[in-house]
Amino acid sequence: MKKRILIYFKHIGFTLLFLGLMSCCAGFYLGAVVHYNQHPKMYDLNKDGPYVFYQNDSLLNLNYVRGNKKDGFFLESEVFPIDSVITKTCFFPLDSTYFRFEIKSEFEIPASEYSDNNAILAISDIEGGYKALRDFLVNNKVVDEKLNWTFGSGHLVFVGDFVDRGNSVTQVLWFIYKLEQDAKKQGGSVHYIIGNHELKNFQGKFESASPKYYGISAILGKIQHELYDSTSFLGRWMTSKNSMEIINGTIFVHGGIHPDIKKYNTTPTEINQLSRKNYYTSYFPKPIKTLEEFVISTHDGISWYRGYFNDDISQVAIDSVLDKFGAKSIVVGHTIQSKVKRRFNGKVIGIDVVHDKDYQSTWPTPVSEGLLIDGDLYYRVLESGKKIEI
Repeated sequence: MKKRILIYFKHIGFTLLFLGLMSCCAGFYLGAVVHYNQHPKMYDLNKDGPYVFYQNDSLLNLNYVRGNKKDGFFLESEVFPIDSVITKTCFFPLDSTYFRFEIKSEFEIPASEYSDNNAILAISDIEGGYKALRDFLVNNKVVDEKLNWTFGSGHLVFVGDFVDRGNSVTQVLWFIYKLEQDAKKQGGSVHYIIGNHELKNFQGKFESASPKYYGISAILGKIQHELYDSTSFLGRWMTSKNSMEIINGTIFVHGGIHPDIKKYNTTPTEINQLSRKNYYTSYFPKPIKTLEEFVISTHDGISWYRGYFNDDISQVAIDSVLDKFGAKSIVVGHTIQSKVKRRFNGKVIGIDVVHDKDYQSTWPTPVSEGLLIDGDLYYRVLESGKKIEI
């Protein structure tokens, strides 16, 4: 009897071990990592910024955080007329580097559609990882070592979720802002597609934010919601952006477009207008399913939908979405992939992979990936700059 019990528990132990190993393998395949160390500069707030806010729509109040936890923190603040062109820098503590850019308070609403046959490089879900983004763009010759734009007339597309989780959100946002200006001078274009985590930050939902930004808010004398509200320079800039764009026949949205879109007579421009109207509005389901409700839904809306990977969706349904907008493919982030991959006869491309974090050591070390579209060819592009046709 005792021997039977031991054999029984032995079998249970091996079964649990096998299931555990299978779960770990599946997790690592989908991009799971183990965090085992944090860099001591993770919460170094000295020189962090700039944090820029509007005063009475006539002045800009620009702030850098100075000091440390031992000696105390203070703000280095300046006030400028709103029509000023202000040259400033953004510091990155991990390797003591910085980049320079100009702050201009005029924002243009981007177009919803572009057609020029220029190359497109897309990346998504950086989540506050400045180093991963910077190194990826350098190695793929979008910028040089000094972060000057070298992608010519190409399109660089950020497919949502560049905020939250990481400790370099401010660096990431100002970097995108700089790239947008630099690209325009060289005939190129930067597109920042709004994702669900940008929406969370607009709407005061900070459960995924790094604790660093609670501290930053307190030093600024603000609540965290105000970092990206309508008084914030970065908030106004981000909320000028689209949630959907079509570039050279490819749709870019963070989540996806539910096939039920065919029920509505709409255009990308109208979808963006409805999205932008609700960026600061928390969504709660309502019984009347209007186009507006459909677009901003946290389940089926374009910044939230995961159905291309989680639902039993048909090729016909995918084709109906593309046909409606005269597109040949759709690129999405939001749902983690083991690598950049094409599905549904190559017409859906998922580009959300796990990226390395600035201040955390992980195993296995994630390798950033993006998507390059050059004419009719699609490539996985790796952090090293290597291209793999898919």
